[in-house]
Parts: sequence; structure tokens; C-alpha cells
Amino acid sequence: MKGQVLVLDDDPESRRVLEVRLEDFGLAVKAVGSSREALAALESGGFELALFDLRMEPTDGLALIEAAHARQPGLPVLIMTAPGAVGDAVAAIQRGAFDYLTKPFIPDELRARVGRALSERRWTRDRGRLKAVGETLASSGIVERILDAVAQATVEATEAERAVVFLFEGGQVVPMASAGTQPKAWEPLQAAAAAAIEKGAPTRVTGEDGRVALAAPLVVKNGPVGALVVECAERVSPTEEDLELLALFSFQAAVALKNAHELSQLRSGALAALGRMATQVAHELKNPLGGLKLYARHLEKRLAAGSDPELAGLAQKIGHAVDHLADLVTEITAFGRPPELKQENVNVPQLLDDCLSLAQDRLAGRRIRVAREDEPDIPVAFLDPREMRKVFLNLLLNALDAMGDEGTLGVGVAYDREGDMLRVTVEDSGCGMSEETLSRVFDLFFTTKPHGTGLGMAISRSVVDLHGGRIDIDSRLGQGTRVRVVLPVRQP
Repeated sequence: MKGQVLVLDDDPESRRVLEVRLEDFGLAVKAVGSSREALAALESGGFELALFDLRMEPTDGLALIEAAHARQPGLPVLIMTAPGAVGDAVAAIQRGAFDYLTKPFIPDELRARVGRALSERRWTRDRGRLKAVGETLASSGIVERILDAVAQATVEATEAERAVVFLFEGGQVVPMASAGTQPKAWEPLQAAAAAAIEKGAPTRVTGEDGRVALAAPLVVKNGPVGALVVECAERVSPTEEDLELLALFSFQAAVALKNAHELSQLRSGALAALGRMATQVAHELKNPLGGLKLYARHLEKRLAAGSDPELAGLAQKIGHAVDHLADLVTEITAFGRPPELKQENVNVPQLLDDCLSLAQDRLAGRRIRVAREDEPDIPVAFLDPREMRKVFLNLLLNALDAMGDEGTLGVGVAYDREGDMLRVTVEDSGCGMSEETLSRVFDLFFTTKPHGTGLGMAISRSVVDLHGGRIDIDSRLGQGTRVRVVLPVRQP
């Protein structure tokens, strides 16, 4: 039994007895003697249960039930009353009390009713959290968001200090998402994850420092792919209910990961087929577009030499449209035929500065602040500077397009020494993306821009993949977008 309980009784002796007995049950108790103190305590929240004396002045227990529920909806309240006041107790239950207790307290009865109230409270809360996380997992096909949602919901539901999702990578369990406080060391949590995977079932592991970790494997049809681990605070002993709840979350997470993986495979196959078809179509269009471009330029020159500027302007628009189509064909061809990388040691911060210079025309007349910040001692990376310039410029232009006349563009480079990786971040304070847009951002020909080709992000990911890196995107509708490109420093 655990949790924080609020006790309100204006009789100091009754208050002291209740405080001692509840602490013996393993509960943290906040005991007050007036309704004013009780309402002030409820403002801070965090209570699992409240016990109110029915007869209080100036506010009785019945009125306090409604005040408590206004501040903490769903908080179970036990009403304490004198023997023979059953009618008052029934009225209290009708007003929203969970149950009642008669004075003087019988220890076994007190323990049973407090325990039942806490169990009901916890079940209601966890059921709501399970429903919420289930909806989150079902609505997102993005693995990173799934893992973040699982970690956050788990740490809230189990009241642990931290929750970590581990996945198998290169024969080791690697932390992929976490919530709560950061651990002092990852090794004990990795050991707990490995133990759960080996056992194939939820397990409890006690570390050398006495802290208890609970771990549940993430199992898909081919076996465990990782584990969900929570670590409890010092001197806290988790219950079997905590282990069961962790198993429920790990099951939901495993199903969501399986669905995301299958969806990714389906999209990859469809995009590959679409890319091959697009390349063939682009090849067939290339020659006719070249002819049209020559005819449009010739017509523009002829009309410009004449006396009809309106027709000359129309010919110029035709030429621009042909140029746009030619650029589109070039991009489609590039996507269908990935480049052969010409890698060399590259100063990535300098490359980013070059890209910012190329994007300066998009800043003219706009109140956009560029926040440029790099960590010190960034090493050179073995990259293809020409291809990576395309990637960074595309990300910068996307960020600027997402903002109106004012905003903040954040650009920076950090170095992960442990993984020997560079993390290039491009962040904007623009319109952000919906979940649906975010799930399709790398799809070929998908765009939200009126004149976009829908190829920029697909090509960018293809280039980054060829370098052995990855692109992570975090976006909130109406709040902005952060794109992080993770690249290996040395040749894989």
C-alpha cells in the first residue's frame, strides 16, 4: 500500500491516531485541523485519498467533498462519522464520497477500506492512461513518437523515478527513449532489460545500491526486440500491480512497434516502385522539355523585339513554367538514381554557414532572428559536401517557408563523443506539422507547399541514409518544427 493521504479532523487526538495508523500502512499523511488548511493542501494536488470528518465548522465534510472533487476530480473521499449516524453517511455517499468510517476506528476495517479506495483510484487512473497511450500508439506510425509515448506514460502510471525503452541494436540493448529523471548510470538498467529479454517475461532486479528495477520484454512474432524498464526511488518496493501494469504497457508498445515496422516496409516497397516508374517517366519527358525550352526562349526574344510587351511577358511565363518542369524532371531523375558519394573531411559548421549565406535572399524584408550556436571542438566529418549542402539547404528553406514575416531560426551542431556522431539541428518557430503530415513527410511527391515538388525531404533522407546517418523530426502544430540530422564522424 502506498500513496499520499489527506486527513481532516478538528479533534487533535483523532487526527494523531489516524496519522499513526495510516503511516503504519506505509502511507504518507498530511493531517490538518481545519477546512481552510484542507482546501489549501488540495490546491497543490498529488493526493491519492482523503479522509474528512463529517462534522466540521464552518464547512462540513459534505461540502468539502464537492470542493475536493473540483480540485482533484476522481479523488476518493472517506467520510468519518460517529456511530449511529448512518443516515449522514448515506447522504455523504450520495454526494460523491467513496465510503464511510465510524469512530472509534477498528484497525482491520480502516486498512480494508483505505486499501479498497486506493486500489479503485489506481485502477481508474491506470485504465485512463492505458486508453490514452493506446490511442497515441494507434494514431502514430513513427517509431520515435511511439517510444516516447510509452516511456512517458509508463513513468506516470507506475510512479517510478524513470522509465527507459531499450531496443536491440548490433547485438546490444540500447536506450532509445526515456522519461523521468536521468539515471546516474545506464548499466543497471541495461542489465535489467537483458534479464527480462532472456527470461521472456516481466522480472524484478535489485541493484547493488538497493534500488529495484522492473523490466518487461517487448515481444513481437520473431521474439523479443527490446525491453521496457522502470527504476523505483530509493527505499521504494514496487508491488505485483506495478509489474502487471508494466507488462500491459510493454505489450501495447510491442504491438505498436510491429505495426510501425510493417507500415514502414509497405511504404518502402511502394516508394521504390513509384521511384522506378517516376524515373522512367522523367526520362521520356526530358527530351520534349528541352525542345519546349528552346522554342519558348526563341519566342520570347522575337516578341521582346516587337511592339507587344504583353505577349512577350506571356512568353516569359511559359519559359518559367518549362524551367520548373525541367527542374522537376532533374529532381525525379536524381531520386531514382542515388548519387555516388565523393566523401572527404568536411567542416560541418562552415558548411552550414555557407548554406545560410545561400538562403539570405529568403530573409530579406522579414523579421527572422537566426540563432546560430555550435558546441566547441566540433570535429571534421567524412561526408560528401556537395550532397550534404543540398540536404542542409533544403532543411533551411523548409524552415523559412514554415515561418511568416517573423520568427526564430535555430541552427546548431553538437558532437556525441560516446557515439562519435554529429547532431545537426535546424529548428523553426513556424506553423508546425500535424500528425498526418509528419507521418508522410518523407513520402515521394507529398508536399504542403503550393508549388512544391514533394521530393526535397525524400532526397534528403536518401542522402543521409547513404552516409549511414538518420533524420529525426519533432513537430507540434502551431508551435514549430525541430529537425535533427545525425551523421557519423568517420567512415562506417
